[in-house]
Amino acid sequence: MIRYCKICGHKTLKIFNKRSGSIYHSCKACDYIFKDEHFILPAEKEFQVYENHNNSIYDPKYVKYFKKFIHSAVLKYCNGKYGLDFGSGPSPVLAMILERDYGFNMDIYDLFYSPKAVYQGKKYDLITSTEVVEHLKDPLFYFKTFKDCLKKDGLLSIMTLFHPKDYEDFLDWFYIRDMSHISFYTLKTMETIGKKNGLKVIYSDSERYVSFK
Repeated sequence: MIRYCKICGHKTLKIFNKRSGSIYHSCKACDYIFKDEHFILPAEKEFQVYENHNNSIYDPKYVKYFKKFIHSAVLKYCNGKYGLDFGSGPSPVLAMILERDYGFNMDIYDLFYSPKAVYQGKKYDLITSTEVVEHLKDPLFYFKTFKDCLKKDGLLSIMTLFHPKDYEDFLDWFYIRDMSHISFYTLKTMETIGKKNGLKVIYSDSERYVSFK
């Protein structure tokens, strides 16, 4: 059965992972790779994966990890201090750092841990989403949501590890071993998503950070 790209609509190629038995679909037009629906975890098992995460604002390495993102992909490009951290996780460390150390006023949303859609009807100077978009089944829907919640000069900053383009490298990539990861991108994918939603890429390190206006 032919699968079409969820981002750009082109036909995809099937990738079979012998190690896990999973199937992925790869788009040569925009580089998007997504896991076949039959291999996506049900919500309760996905939640169990998140429960194994142990992230804390008292962990200096974890704080440093976020501060690198903030200094690279946020502060240089953001013109206001009202923000939303989308997919904040069990402990909203990024939002806490932005408030404590940089004077932001942050809302948080998370499907499992802060499920109230506080962003509805609001406009933000900044939206961050770190280690989240790889979990999304329908990225275009969420990027449209991000766009709709941004002020005219608002900033969207994303963190997700870009996939290797070689299929053998992809199948050996540690990032796909997390069974809750179902969507994989490159900068080209992000640029395509941006064009679909009226967002322009203004910064990327071509590895894991990308910022839109």
